[in-house]
Amino acid sequence: MKGRYSARLVLLGALVLGPLAIAEAGTVHGTVMNGTTGKAAAGIDLVLIQLQGGMQEVARSKSGAQGEFTFDHPGLGAQPMLVRAIYHGVNFNHALPPGTSAAQVVDIYEPSKDPKTINVPSHVVIFQPNGANLIVGEEYQIENKSQPPLAYFRSDGGFDFALPQGAQLQQVAAAGPAGMPVVQLPIDKKNNRYSIAFAFRPGGNSVRYSYELPYPGNAATVKIPTIYPGGRLLVVAPPSVQVSGDGLAPAGQEQNMNLYSREDVPAGTLVAVSLSGTAPAPDQNAGADQGQQGSRDAQQGGGEASGVSIQQVPGRLDVLKWPLIAGFICVFALGAILLARKPVVAVAGPAAAEETVPVAKPKKSKASAPVASNVAAAPTNGASSLAEVDAAIGTSLDGLKERLFRLELRHQAGTISEEEYAQERARAEKVLRDLVRG
Repeated sequence: MKGRYSARLVLLGALVLGPLAIAEAGTVHGTVMNGTTGKAAAGIDLVLIQLQGGMQEVARSKSGAQGEFTFDHPGLGAQPMLVRAIYHGVNFNHALPPGTSAAQVVDIYEPSKDPKTINVPSHVVIFQPNGANLIVGEEYQIENKSQPPLAYFRSDGGFDFALPQGAQLQQVAAAGPAGMPVVQLPIDKKNNRYSIAFAFRPGGNSVRYSYELPYPGNAATVKIPTIYPGGRLLVVAPPSVQVSGDGLAPAGQEQNMNLYSREDVPAGTLVAVSLSGTAPAPDQNAGADQGQQGSRDAQQGGGEASGVSIQQVPGRLDVLKWPLIAGFICVFALGAILLARKPVVAVAGPAAAEETVPVAKPKKSKASAPVASNVAAAPTNGASSLAEVDAAIGTSLDGLKERLFRLELRHQAGTISEEEYAQERARAEKVLRDLVRG
């Protein structure tokens, strides 16, 4: 499968479904390129890392005079692996999903310590009641538009964030432009302030973290600290939760979640958000809805991945699709991460690495609620252009991401039975297999 969405698709397949041995395993060839200079990078230390069973270094190499390298390992092509290029003490990771066979380009960049290299245009906070606790996931979008392109990195912590009083930090993850969430070791700055040492590459990056708060009597007021100036704050909660807050304005309902926004929040602001209510009740009509959806799918589908249809994603959450699925599956899916969900106590000092541990494979799933966003196969009409195929694949992939996110929210909140959850996961697995093989 060719086109701009193919890499994203096989990466999602690796994270969601695990190994799909669809190509001959054993060897990968590639080139290390310096994205700042635009030239091949010679003499770069490279490490091949096996992800299954924890991160294990299985081979080392060094790029040649033209930046070329080769790795031989039986797991290549058969399981998700990682090539790590180490440059000026910064780790630049390049994912090798199952089925990888083409030559790879591993990008490195000259590092910069200038905080002006990045800006933070948006901050998303998702609330989910869970009995006597409130599960909270926060997501920052970080842009690096540096020219010439540089990687922003500080070993003492280049990105700061703060938690509300009484919060117990569970996990922190960051993702670069490739979209692969990687668990980070937070640096404790005291007084509920933390930082991470992550190399923010040119393009769109994200940082997301989860924590728990007491939720006695199904009500709480959460004071959200803002660190970076001028960004948009978006608060998301299920309809069963009443939300009000300083400067928050209702922004409608999309994907069956209520949205509240505030523009241009100054740095150092504490935004008080009052919440009351419980997790959404189980959908009594879920079975009937699934049957009706299956009937519509059968009528509209085509090709190998028939059985699902294309539906446009609402615009206001469109920018959040990949961060939400890649990040908040880690936030809300119990047992689906490599690191156990435990409060994080003091963390060791400065790290000289961009990334630590990649997020484990998210649960295989396909959500029918809270929002039923549907997926379809790429067009099979022989007259379709490659651009049309790419567009259809991209729409399909985005839809699947949204379904996964919403299914994990329902499962965590207990609003879907285990049987329904298993059925939805199985259906998503089939859809993704069809897309990967299509």
